[in-house]
Amino acid sequence: MHIILLSGGSGKRLWPLSNDIRSKQFIKIFKNEDAYESMVQRMYRQIRKVDADATVTIATGKTQVSQLRNQLGEGIGISVEPCRRDTFPAIALATAYLHDIQKVPEDEPVVVCPVDPYVEDDYFEALKKLSDLAAGKLPGTSENSAEHAHDNPSGQEAGNSSGTISGNPSAAAPANLTVMGIEPTYPSEKYGYVIPETKDPVSRVSTFREKPDVETAKRYIAQGALWNAGVFAYRIGYVLQKAHELIEFTDYDDLFARYETVQKISFDYAVAEKESSISVLRFAGQWKDMGTWNTLTEAMTEPVIGKGTLNEKCENTNIINELDIPILAMGMKNCVIAASPDGILVSDKEQSSYIKPYVDAMDEGVKFAEKSWGSFQVLDVEKSSLTILVTLLAGHQMNYHSHEHRDEVWNIISGEGTTIVDGMEQKVKAGDVITMQAGCRHTIHADTEIKLIEVQIGRNISAHDKKKYTLE
Repeated sequence: MHIILLSGGSGKRLWPLSNDIRSKQFIKIFKNEDAYESMVQRMYRQIRKVDADATVTIATGKTQVSQLRNQLGEGIGISVEPCRRDTFPAIALATAYLHDIQKVPEDEPVVVCPVDPYVEDDYFEALKKLSDLAAGKLPGTSENSAEHAHDNPSGQEAGNSSGTISGNPSAAAPANLTVMGIEPTYPSEKYGYVIPETKDPVSRVSTFREKPDVETAKRYIAQGALWNAGVFAYRIGYVLQKAHELIEFTDYDDLFARYETVQKISFDYAVAEKESSISVLRFAGQWKDMGTWNTLTEAMTEPVIGKGTLNEKCENTNIINELDIPILAMGMKNCVIAASPDGILVSDKEQSSYIKPYVDAMDEGVKFAEKSWGSFQVLDVEKSSLTILVTLLAGHQMNYHSHEHRDEVWNIISGEGTTIVDGMEQKVKAGDVITMQAGCRHTIHADTEIKLIEVQIGRNISAHDKKKYTLE
């Protein structure tokens, strides 16, 4: 099974644990045995559990690449978007990456899904079924249909196949596109709707509907509508053909080079809503959109993560604390308390859904981030100094770089490694102090995990004041 995971967004509705660098899918909040894992780690583990041989490619922006490698390892497949261009360009680029770089044939099925829903193993079994539907391999599909699918990877005539799925002639297989429809639990305004032709497990789609108001959503549900989960299955050749119809490019490298000029458009609007040969697979298992503190805390298996205490008068209240100081909550009802280096949130759970404009109005720099080489946390900000705790993973090193407008001091707290300062190598360990003047080229390599305090000193401290060099 080939899977494209869409990983984007800044996750501002989960401030202060999410920020412009660390999106919601990277917050380690779900208990897995003796440790906590993030949404992306949880989903990746579940995929491997259901299909150990699955090819997983993550479509994401360049700001998330370091975090993905930090949490999932260096070997993960990543299709990097040079800039944000909505879901259709992202899916087209990732599909071209699979075909042109990974050499996946045009007749191979691909499943696309968001990286951040809270689901169980049955969701991934459903993804396998979607993949089979796209390939025409599901039991009940005629062999001729499957063979026809491989002869015609773009799928333009597949809708006329005589094959059926589960005895449902309206679900002739394979359709050009197959989507997942979630059985709705309430009339939501947050999701689009898919209206199937029948109530069968797999059905042709009658129509798509945009996000409605509550009353309209009630009418949709009465018509048998399903939530649009943003999950699609198709053969690679089909989406490549659609991409060439809407975007002028030759191959993956060409599309990547001109990506900034591509129109911003969703996959639903560009492809799904215009496709006549489309089927929907019903899914009635657990599926939660982890977009707000209200929904995220519903999935937490314990009320407190980190240093925190709830007294006996608290009801339906959660504490998520990344700081090394205790939080005490007394008599709180239906509240979430979240603390990180970026700030502290104390909110009614219902009101937490409306956090975004308040976070947008804050003019605060990012104070914590995970990178492929480790992480950093801002400890103190003064007018002419910045103090940071840096964790450098074993076997990794910083870029060889210099700063024009600031001096730096490294105080090694733990671990062992090697510094290179203007070409001079020196072994370092806990207790050592290294001083670099402005303009000095420097880096550090970690033999074991290193923790160090970095003090930046200068009148004009800026993240842009950095010049990189090749280390000979």
